[in-house]
Amino acid sequence: MNVTLPITSRAALYLRVSTTRQVDVDLSIPDQRLQTAAYCERQGWSVVAEYVEPGASAMDDSRHEFQRMIERASDDDRPFDVIVVHSFSRFFRDAFGLEMYIRRLAKHGVRLVSITQELGDDPAQVMMRQVIALFDEYQSRENAKHVLRAMKENARQGFYNGSRLPLGFTLEEVEKRGHRIKKRIVVDPVEAELVRLMFDLYLQGNGTSGPMGIKEITKHLNAKGYRTRLGARYGVGTIHGILTNPVYVGEWSFNKRSSKTGQVKPQHEVISISVPAILDRRTFDKVQKALRAKSPHNSPPRVISGPILLTGLAYCACCGSAMTLRTGTSKSGRVYRYYSCSTSGRVGKSACKGRTVPMEKLDHLVTRHVAERVLMPERLEALLQSVVDRRVKADAEVQARIDELSRERTTAEDKLRRLYQLVADGIAEPDDLLKEQIAKLKADRDRAHSALERIENQGAAAGRLDPDKLARFGQLMRSNIKDGEVPFRKAYLRSLIDAVEVDQHVVRIHGSRTVLERAVLADRATQPGVRGFVRKWRALGESNPSLHRERVAS
Repeated sequence: MNVTLPITSRAALYLRVSTTRQVDVDLSIPDQRLQTAAYCERQGWSVVAEYVEPGASAMDDSRHEFQRMIERASDDDRPFDVIVVHSFSRFFRDAFGLEMYIRRLAKHGVRLVSITQELGDDPAQVMMRQVIALFDEYQSRENAKHVLRAMKENARQGFYNGSRLPLGFTLEEVEKRGHRIKKRIVVDPVEAELVRLMFDLYLQGNGTSGPMGIKEITKHLNAKGYRTRLGARYGVGTIHGILTNPVYVGEWSFNKRSSKTGQVKPQHEVISISVPAILDRRTFDKVQKALRAKSPHNSPPRVISGPILLTGLAYCACCGSAMTLRTGTSKSGRVYRYYSCSTSGRVGKSACKGRTVPMEKLDHLVTRHVAERVLMPERLEALLQSVVDRRVKADAEVQARIDELSRERTTAEDKLRRLYQLVADGIAEPDDLLKEQIAKLKADRDRAHSALERIENQGAAAGRLDPDKLARFGQLMRSNIKDGEVPFRKAYLRSLIDAVEVDQHVVRIHGSRTVLERAVLADRATQPGVRGFVRKWRALGESNPSLHRERVAS
């Protein structure tokens, strides 16, 4: 605005560029300072303040120096009379925002002056200012659209666009295009080892504690002196973000969210970028499965990591409620701990007459019976014999199918070879009929080959039970469920059984031969899994004359 102000007017300069890159390599800020100061000198105004905004968009008012200037201009002592900018676009690139702040400043007697767009206060010039603001806003949005288009193409070609790099990766300069240096994401060997350590701790632990939760991993890394890139200690959120980031199996995406609103964009706008993988897919998927199982949405946290061995496993046979810890103190001050029906304890015996069992007695009973009745090699073999029989029968059927497909593939290849030989010897002409026959034989051969590969891969993943594996599994699991910290023992126990049903005169341990078989095949004695708390009971077992009568999983 070109306005008439007293010669003693005090001016504040507002200088802004849009990106931090402009601050480093551009001369815009010094030029704005020089021109606005010279303008004030010509007008006879004294510059009393300067507000510099390096690398901030003018599409909104989320700017520290801008807000500080507006608040100072609104003070009762009226520190300055005019704000001087190089152009209105330096102040605001949103037409509505520009008018709103101009009117807010006017209420406090402060004017906004553009040295390159000198306009007054009459209606025509006010309208011209608003038209200029609309063009500035349009230009800004068009520039943003073209910049995003260029960045998306850059991402399609596999180049780095400037976001924060995940742990385990660094940048490598690959080529220079004009004055721009193109970079790709590569693995940082040192940080990659730390990422692998986090996944190993989650799946297997440090060799003494068993699989660790996210909080335990955080405590372990901080205690060992590991620090983030900024030198800070690790937090639970950071570790969770690393364990759930698909970038570590080579999947990274660009343009997933709006930079202004944070909203997720449609899938067709997301660009997938190929990056080197640090982990194999199997390890990553196992961690994701375990995280989902341990999620509070699926399993209460106390069930997974609580200090009570049978939490989440022991249930009242009368009403189906969980058996929870109850304590009592004797006259001598000794504390007794019991498993008791939660419904009976919460509502009373009128709701359920479920029994109360000393905690140590039930813990010992369950672990002893599982160790001595289920995990002995001969017992494991007997339990899994029916599974083995089914596998043998299924394997025989699969082998028959493999033989059939092999014959089909060999037959097709032989026929193709003979046809090619006839053509090569000049006996047959490659007419349409012959070409059709060759195409049919090729299709038969490829179909048989694809089906054969698929069946062989499935068969390779099935695994086999053998006496050495059974003995090793039983020995390790007996040790794991009896010794060590409670969360460690609980994880292994939950990987074997579904529930412990406590009745008035009997305790039933529910398990599944299929789950036991998967545990043996996966060598679960070194890598336990933890299932969610949706129960799928299968009553199995025999009687035993302890605690009147118990049933142990078979």
